[in-house]
Amino acid sequence: MNKGKPLNIGLAGFGVVGSGLCQLLAENADIIEKRAGRKIIVRTILVRDAQKKREVALPAGTRLTTDSAELVNDADIDAVVELMGGIDAASALIVAALEHGKHVVTANKALLASEGPKLFRLAAEKDRILRYEASVAGAIPIVAALKESLTGNRVRSLVGILNGTSNYILSEMSTNGLDFKQALRQAQELGFAEADPSLDIDGHDAAHKLIVLIRLAFGLDYPLDKLAVTGIRNLSAMDIALAREFGYRIKLIGQVTALKNGENNGIILAAGVFPALVHQNLLLAKVGGAYNALRVSANASGPLFFHGRGAGSLPTAGAVLADLIAVARGEQPNNTGFAADFPKATILPADDWRSCYYVRVMVEDTPGVLRDISGCMAAENISVAQMIQKGEMAASGVPLVFMTHETSQKAMLNALERASRAGLLREAPVYFRIMERDQVN
Repeated sequence: MNKGKPLNIGLAGFGVVGSGLCQLLAENADIIEKRAGRKIIVRTILVRDAQKKREVALPAGTRLTTDSAELVNDADIDAVVELMGGIDAASALIVAALEHGKHVVTANKALLASEGPKLFRLAAEKDRILRYEASVAGAIPIVAALKESLTGNRVRSLVGILNGTSNYILSEMSTNGLDFKQALRQAQELGFAEADPSLDIDGHDAAHKLIVLIRLAFGLDYPLDKLAVTGIRNLSAMDIALAREFGYRIKLIGQVTALKNGENNGIILAAGVFPALVHQNLLLAKVGGAYNALRVSANASGPLFFHGRGAGSLPTAGAVLADLIAVARGEQPNNTGFAADFPKATILPADDWRSCYYVRVMVEDTPGVLRDISGCMAAENISVAQMIQKGEMAASGVPLVFMTHETSQKAMLNALERASRAGLLREAPVYFRIMERDQVN
């Protein structure tokens, strides 16, 4: 490290997080210098339109450019901070920066999920730092915890709420009785959801983050296209209300569990993103609004619970800044927490993942229908723990709700297909996993 010499950075992107980073660099300049041993200075900012009027003032001495080459070719720039998002342009910038011997800090979970192993290999070849704390859960220091603090542990499972937008929508539906469209519109008005919220409500944002966490927790590459992902787009207020009657809250969950008998270190990974019922007394059920939370279980530490702001200008910028301070200190590259490259994970097919289930079907209010539905489940060896029938007859029938004992997703799908073929269902059935208490508390 060049002690006393400022760390000059090239910043790609001057949006919400980029402007927040510049704000923190100014507001916290004194503590940054005390911690890092030198100043951190923004030398150049890459933007799409250099003539655009901006509400946030540029740092003194900083210039704008629309040419990414000016960040990577400038010998005075020590590190590149990628905050522009997307895949192709961001990947090209990071590759070029590493090739030119520059350290990299990014918040790009989509890029890391799809191209992480390639980028980590290049960073290792060039002996450069590639840090990404801000890519998962905003201000929550989960990347550092898995990469550094918990490296003496064998992680057993990780379960969490990884998308603040979806959690806000579900919280409003559960607490204030809004339907999905109302809650989504409110989230958009408050700036929690984009005009096109697909990435959030369809579960893909949470999936990107889960892939990053799986690598950190297990040192295995779980391909993004192999991850089972279900969002909350079609979630109804009826299921929110019925879940509450059983004492549960519905949350969009990202989960990975290490099971025995796989090939890599004796484990096989069960992982996915899905809406699930969480008992109202458990910590994860109490996480409201646009917050994130994660529960990590490991053999030495036991269960650990992380909770905080998962997005936003300053929370995310603070995570970026922590990575920059590590670069400024001259820390040795420790990009993944593992000395070797990532072998492919052995994956448990989603159909074989066992869980208890909440099932709602709309049926005719006629004698024998409960017996016939139960028979479809019994034919697949599904045991029913609890059942209620709610409401009066409507065009779509009456809701019949089952809470099952543990079974496989394949068995559940087969049972529902039997009921459909028998003409028992008035509309498509709804089913959600139920999180076990030892998984989330």
